[in-house]
Amino acid sequence: MGTEQTPGWLGAMDRMPAARWVGLVAALVLLNVSLTFTNIWPTLGIRLNADLSVETALCVLGLVLVRRWRGGPSRVALRWLAGLWILLVVGRYAEVTVPSLYGRDINLYWDVRHMPNVGAMFAFVADPWLKVAVVAGVVLVPVLFYVIARWALGSVAEATHDPRARRALGLVAAGVLLLSIARPLGARVPEAIRFADPVAPAYARELGELAYEMSGAGVRDLGPPPVMRSDLSRVGGADVFLIFLESYGAVSWDRAEFAGALVATRARLEADIGETGRAVASAFVESTTFGGESWLAHISLLSGTEVRDQGTNVRLMAQERDTLVTVFGRHGYRTIAIMPGLLVGWPEGVYYGFDEIYNHARLDYHGPSFGWWDVNDQFALARVDALEIASQPRPPAFVFFTTITTHAPFVPTPPYQPDWARVLTSTPYDAEALDRAWSAWPDWMNLGPSYLEALDYAFATVGGYLRLRADRDLVMILVGDHQPPALVTGAGASWDVPVHVIATRGALLDRLVRDHRFVKGLEPRHPVVARMDTLLPILLDAFGDRGGP
Repeated sequence: MGTEQTPGWLGAMDRMPAARWVGLVAALVLLNVSLTFTNIWPTLGIRLNADLSVETALCVLGLVLVRRWRGGPSRVALRWLAGLWILLVVGRYAEVTVPSLYGRDINLYWDVRHMPNVGAMFAFVADPWLKVAVVAGVVLVPVLFYVIARWALGSVAEATHDPRARRALGLVAAGVLLLSIARPLGARVPEAIRFADPVAPAYARELGELAYEMSGAGVRDLGPPPVMRSDLSRVGGADVFLIFLESYGAVSWDRAEFAGALVATRARLEADIGETGRAVASAFVESTTFGGESWLAHISLLSGTEVRDQGTNVRLMAQERDTLVTVFGRHGYRTIAIMPGLLVGWPEGVYYGFDEIYNHARLDYHGPSFGWWDVNDQFALARVDALEIASQPRPPAFVFFTTITTHAPFVPTPPYQPDWARVLTSTPYDAEALDRAWSAWPDWMNLGPSYLEALDYAFATVGGYLRLRADRDLVMILVGDHQPPALVTGAGASWDVPVHVIATRGALLDRLVRDHRFVKGLEPRHPVVARMDTLLPILLDAFGDRGGP
């Protein structure tokens, strides 16, 4: 047998043993930290730590065994292994970064399709240099990581030529694996030894989700449709507005600095309610989403079915079921959706049963744009009011309005325009107010002030509309779709959102307070009274007797 030749400086162990061992240790450290890093909240940055990676230990042990049994991996095999390693690194980055920024885990199967739109939205309001840096990072970082991973894996593979290094690597890798198993089994392991969560199981969960969807089990698990009965006797004849306030979360009440900054804003809204002869009852409910994917909250409330992921959303919309929209439609209401953020077709409108849908194109906005959004909430409400609500006589209207101006990153926020007629013109704002709004850029390290500014605008818009239609009999339900992203809430925030019901009809509000734990006034109280989907039967009960059709 010929003598096996080891190429390069790694083969010179007898001549440069110290350099070789230093290189090996550096390679092992790089492989380990590439799968154990954590997120620097609330940024896209990462922090390295001393946690141990089970997958790194498995890889090292595998290279040792391949060397012993098959003479070592080929160059092609190492290239494929480096590519696989990059997938693990990307999975780790998503696993630790998305919850920090978004407030919930990512579902690759359903969420990846939305990433281009989300990226475009944030790029629109980002500093140009930040855009260049992000694009460069997306292109160059994976290539750089591949080169590093290929070198590190090659270094470990080459080191296994030497029997001493092979034995040491095998013992260390086996020891790490044994310790990772020992702790869950109840063995006493020093607290200083910590293990990062493996990345591979996350990919396995995605494959399981795919199999679950393809098997049809998802549709079966939807369960039977809820019974929707109400004669609407306590709202009959009144216009009913269901307004989902984007990113209006419990954090705006629970965090002292937020609540304090909004005192004057909320006092103004309470005055708008009281001085127009109305009253309000409030509560907290648990949303079915956090930091985004507002449509999951929308469909949960409108259908009375708990929807927490896009898979359930798609499955549910393939069914023929009653919704809150169809309930009002059967009672002679004209059902209208205001969707200012809707830029494409919306087949979901057929599922809900709307008579009319005002999307971005139908609203026909020609005023100034603000950040990612062209149209703003006040214009959308004013436009539909002029087309659908102002004229009399007419059938009562059920209006479903999903706001967008309070969407992250919250600025630039449009000025509130007290003259609602001017909002519908091509010059809705004074130049000074526009310049002030456009000069605001998001502070990605502290979005709290921008969030408060956006909420101030939202409350001013709602209060202004109540005054605009002070002479009308209307019922308005304001509900947050979800908490703002974790960039605002911080880690570990609840999924709770406020709900307010504003009306002149005392019997409706009394029903909510007496039977469903709502409280009088604008300030809601914990604990939650319902989940977003179970809020629907509460509202139906408040709207009228449940013995109706």
